[in-house]
Amino acid sequence: MLTVENLNLHYGAAQALRGVSLTAPMGKITCVLGRNGVGKTSLLRAVTGQHPVSSGDIRFDDKSLNGLAPFNRARRGVGYVPQGREIFPLLTVKENLETGFAPLSHRDRFIPDDIFSLFPVLQSMLSRRGGDLSGGQQQQLAIGRAMVTRPKILVLDEPTEGIQPSIIKDIGRAIRYLRDSTGMAILLVEQYLDFCRELADHVYIMDRGEIVLDGEAAILDTPEARRHLTV
Repeated sequence: MLTVENLNLHYGAAQALRGVSLTAPMGKITCVLGRNGVGKTSLLRAVTGQHPVSSGDIRFDDKSLNGLAPFNRARRGVGYVPQGREIFPLLTVKENLETGFAPLSHRDRFIPDDIFSLFPVLQSMLSRRGGDLSGGQQQQLAIGRAMVTRPKILVLDEPTEGIQPSIIKDIGRAIRYLRDSTGMAILLVEQYLDFCRELADHVYIMDRGEIVLDGEAAILDTPEARRHLTV
């Protein structure tokens, strides 16, 4: 599992994370919720190596990730789907997927069939440029690119943001399939409560850089959770 212990992170003098601790077990969907600006994306940046931590420990498969560059974390099995998708607009869909080959050995450098089973639209658009896809299609491409790396844990930052409802359902089915069929750990940052309510095995709620509440998805319907999540 992924284990985060007493994590602190700063941007200059500003502290974004304050003693954050959580676990994301294999074969489970762990969802992190909170209002804008409470530190959710900073947490994922710390886990994926996009920003150094001030103190604390991040462990995966019982090995510390502290100090490892993002590409080395990818080799350890950390797959990342960033907020805003960040696909390459001038590369084709096929070329975008192939960028996921970088951390793989040569024998594993192929696109798994599961990606096209989950997102058939990608197979029909392999020669289209990424920038020509709709927002929802780009999000499917970003998830597919992360899947190419054969992750042991998939880290997703607000995958439903700006996406039409039909594609949100496709993404939800894909996340559930990956949990159930591969046993990978999934760490999901989200603001769409219904999406987390349907998918999450465990929920953490953040406020002001701290974990203030955690439990099963049912806690999302409690007054305390609503107090931390409503604007």
